[in-house]
Amino acid sequence: MDIWLLLAFVAAAAVVSLVPGPDMMFIVAHGVARGPRAGVVAALGMSTGLAVHTVAAAAGLGALLQAAPAVLDAVRLVGAAFLLYLAWSAIRSSRQPLTETTDAVANGRPLRKTYVMAVLTNLANPKVILFYLAFFPQFVVADGGWPVWAQFLVLGAVFIVVGFAIDGSVGLATGTLSALLLRRPAVRRWLDRLSAAIFGGLAVRLVTDQSR
Repeated sequence: MDIWLLLAFVAAAAVVSLVPGPDMMFIVAHGVARGPRAGVVAALGMSTGLAVHTVAAAAGLGALLQAAPAVLDAVRLVGAAFLLYLAWSAIRSSRQPLTETTDAVANGRPLRKTYVMAVLTNLANPKVILFYLAFFPQFVVADGGWPVWAQFLVLGAVFIVVGFAIDGSVGLATGTLSALLLRRPAVRRWLDRLSAAIFGGLAVRLVTDQSR
């Protein structure tokens, strides 16, 4: 691969990652509601989902899904269902005693759940599939010496590293700020409600955004 083309991709990936989108809002919501570790874990889950998308794109599965609009619609609905579930969970959490939520965090259960839900939410977002198909080919050289699938894997790995560096930093910063407030039950309840509103808004956006 051409080094200058790769550097251009790194710059483009950084710009794309810095633009607030559904993944970043998901990470912010978890950082706000559960603190810095949850924010970083959510970013890690999103990166894991991107790794799966990268392998799928390299194998040509992304193009297959794009050719089947019904499948993408089903994926969109599944993603919306996950986000609505997270919104409901955040509302339920806002009604629990502070000590109950704190004990659960200490035992690691919400962190595992945060990671799994971040992975599933990323995988269930058809926009990620379409983004890979629209963005990556601009940096793939058909006669560049490397097979196209290998170039997709390299670009995907670079995109994941850049994205995690940015998203992880956002999750850490957001979580650190909210951690200063989480000891107050009333503040925690409002932060949970804010997270629920973010998840609910993302679900609505996922369902109503029909652009291909």
